[in-house]
Amino acid sequence: MDQKVLAEIKKIEAAKQFEAPRYMELLMPNHYAQHILRMPPDQWPEPVTRSFKHLNPKVYVPMQGPSELGASGKLVNWDRTADLGKITVPTLTIGAKYDTMDPAHMEKMASQVKRGRYLYCPNGSHMAMYDDQKTYFDGLVKFVGAVDSQAFAK
Repeated sequence: MDQKVLAEIKKIEAAKQFEAPRYMELLMPNHYAQHILRMPPDQWPEPVTRSFKHLNPKVYVPMQGPSELGASGKLVNWDRTADLGKITVPTLTIGAKYDTMDPAHMEKMASQVKRGRYLYCPNGSHMAMYDDQKTYFDGLVKFVGAVDSQAFAK
């Protein structure tokens, strides 16, 4: 992220002015359009814009925290890594190059699930189903086909 933009975002966050219009003016092109859905926000698909319009801050903010640049809410220390080995159903984890989630971590999670598979979307972000559709859906269809054909070791 441009360091001047980041400095302004951090200044707004330090002042706890998360509701200030300028905060979202900075986040939308510099964070959301780079890491959440890699296309101009005015071109986002209707289901995405609808979900953002209906986001419930009474639930989201206590869980995530007020900042979009790092967790500070109730989920900040929530870690279920030790339980991944208990998951026995076929599980697909999806990582994307531009996602806020580390693709290497997503791949590691897949390796810890008994019947896990990993899909990497090289052109995707957090919403790779929109910005890396071919990779995403080809991988998802392949995964579902493997589950249906019982190609997973039990």
